[in-house]
This record gives sequence, structure tokens and C-alpha cells, in this order.
Amino acid sequence: MDALKIFKSAIFFIIAGIFEIGGGYGVWLWLREGREIIYAVTGALLLILYGVVPTFQPAHFGRVYAAYGGVFVVMSLLWGWKIDGIVPDRYDVIGALVVLVGVFIIMYSREFL
Repeated sequence: MDALKIFKSAIFFIIAGIFEIGGGYGVWLWLREGREIIYAVTGALLLILYGVVPTFQPAHFGRVYAAYGGVFVVMSLLWGWKIDGIVPDRYDVIGALVVLVGVFIIMYSREFL
């Protein structure tokens, strides 16, 4: 897998993360904070798009979704920081780095080892 393929794969992970976390957040706002139904509908549509984006990854389903779990952890912390104003503490950062190492091992180590 060359650098361009890894870059494209990373972009797909980021897009999927935005769709999944954004979709979940829309439903959260509707159910937990009493926002209008449009938040739930928009959230549901984003979650559907999230289901499509990982199909563009070069690896098989299990590997993609296992690696995406780590991406989700990192992006959830970033979302909480930028959208909700909850600053990650040092343990959040350490944990995020650990799972990112796992993502790279799962998705890309076969290309480098």
C-alpha cells in the first residue's frame, strides 16, 4: 500500500468518524436535550452515510471496523473537545495514542513489516 492509498484510507476513516459521531450527536441532542426532530432525522441520515463510507477502505470488513474503533475513540475525544468544550486530560491523550498505534498495526503493518 503506497502513501497515497494510506492517505485516502485515513481520509475515509475521518469522514466515517464525522458521519458516525455527528449522526449520533444529532440523535443525542434530540433525545437527551429536547431538540427538534430535525436533529434526529439529520443524525439518522449521517449514520446511514457512515455505513457506506467504510466500504471504500482497501481491507476486509473485520479489519476495517476493528481499526475504525480506534479512530472512533480519538475522534470522539476531539468532538467532545471542540463541540462540547471538554478538554481531554493526559489519560485521554495517552489512551488515544495507544489506540492509534493499534489502528496502524491493524490496517497498515502488513505493508511495512
